[in-house]
Amino acid sequence: MKNHIARRRFPVALALLPTLVAAAVLAGCSKVPDTLKIGVAQPLTGPLGALGQDLLNGVNLAVQELNKDGFMVDGKRVKLEVVSVDDKADAATGKQVAQQLVDAGVVAIIGHLNSGVNIEAAPIYAAKDIAQIAISTNPKFTQLGLNSTFRMVANDTLQARAIGSFAATQLSASRYAALDDGTPYGKGLTDGAAAQLKAENKEVVVRKSFDDKTVEFDALAGELKAARVEVIVSTLNDFQALALLKALQKVGHTQVKLLGGDTVKTTDMAKGAGLIEGLYATSPVLEAKEFTTGKPFLEKYIDAYQKPPAYGGHYSYDSTYVLTAAMQKAKSADPKDIIKAMRTINGYAPVIGTMSWDDKGEQRYGAVGVYELRGGVWELRMRSDRW
Repeated sequence: MKNHIARRRFPVALALLPTLVAAAVLAGCSKVPDTLKIGVAQPLTGPLGALGQDLLNGVNLAVQELNKDGFMVDGKRVKLEVVSVDDKADAATGKQVAQQLVDAGVVAIIGHLNSGVNIEAAPIYAAKDIAQIAISTNPKFTQLGLNSTFRMVANDTLQARAIGSFAATQLSASRYAALDDGTPYGKGLTDGAAAQLKAENKEVVVRKSFDDKTVEFDALAGELKAARVEVIVSTLNDFQALALLKALQKVGHTQVKLLGGDTVKTTDMAKGAGLIEGLYATSPVLEAKEFTTGKPFLEKYIDAYQKPPAYGGHYSYDSTYVLTAAMQKAKSADPKDIIKAMRTINGYAPVIGTMSWDDKGEQRYGAVGVYELRGGVWELRMRSDRW
């Protein structure tokens, strides 16, 4: 009787064997690799190194959390790895490190900080269908006709309107100067702001372009004083703006206000407090503390790096979460599949709430804030997604 029962069970076990083998084979032949590499390309040294490092910190923090929580793609647990490079805020270097990241096998890119670098590097990523999520704001980045470009924040078109409109209606002046750093970001944004001032019937009496490293502004300070400029609209970097403020002090022209772009809205710019009548900045990079879920992020960030974010670490943090959600939606590590998923995702962003892109890769929920430096701290004056 026992032998009879054994003979009846044997065929059942045999019948299950192909299924078990097939499952094992499928698991072993998953198209999703054990490790997925995310590239981060930012200026990690030089004058903009603090901003680039902040963006890298945001990605690293998100990746650490995702790995700790057991990140999975298509049912398989995978490890996320950050591959970071220093683009030195230089277009030629940016192209070189972009190719390095492609050769390293990254599946997506968080970078770059600078518009000029992004515009030069974008075709290299696009050639391999690698998604590129950038914080830079020049509209040309998403007008290259590439399928791989995505922006984290509002672009310069909205920011230029914000600068011109706020300077014309809130700073009560009649004589303006418009200064830029010669980069695609700086020149384009300043041209747009000057056009908005003109539309508001305000006169730009001094219009100057420099490069993004100039710090000698004694001659300019004298010219601004002679022209009786009351408001300076500027897209100079923070270290350049500080040098300009010191030059204005030398010539005794301190009854003036400066309204800058997001490259002056930094912690270092607090050194300029009190040097002139007023310091203002516009930025599509809204501060983490402005969001209801910003506090826990700030606590985690400060705990990890012993300092608050210098610029947009919360945006790179959120971008990493939305990017990895796109991987999960695609059920794939193929860069082409990831781009396809990103084009349709309405992704959960832990700090800012949501990230979603239009058909050009522009952020659907972008806004621009205007800030004033008070007591060494940037305080929000107003914010709008329309201007």
